[in-house]
Amino acid sequence: RMIVSYQKARKVEYIVQQYIDRPHIVDDLKYDLRLYILLYGVNPLRIYIHKMAFARFCTEPYERPNRDNIDCAYMHLTNYAINKLASNY
Repeated sequence: RMIVSYQKARKVEYIVQQYIDRPHIVDDLKYDLRLYILLYGVNPLRIYIHKMAFARFCTEPYERPNRDNIDCAYMHLTNYAINKLASNY
């Protein structure tokens, strides 16, 4: 007797990221790049990169995280929703 289980095909999405405590900076500001990439196949490997991309910048000069600055979101987070509230935005 064999039991077979079937699942409906479903769309799977992933976000891949890693915190870097010594990031590349521009004019003393931490930034991130948003690239849109489609992995179309793995054998053969086919990857498509959208021609449009954008960068988001912090509003405070970057310093490596320590106990005195770890709560400074304007220095460590590049989110627009956070940095638009900074006085020097």
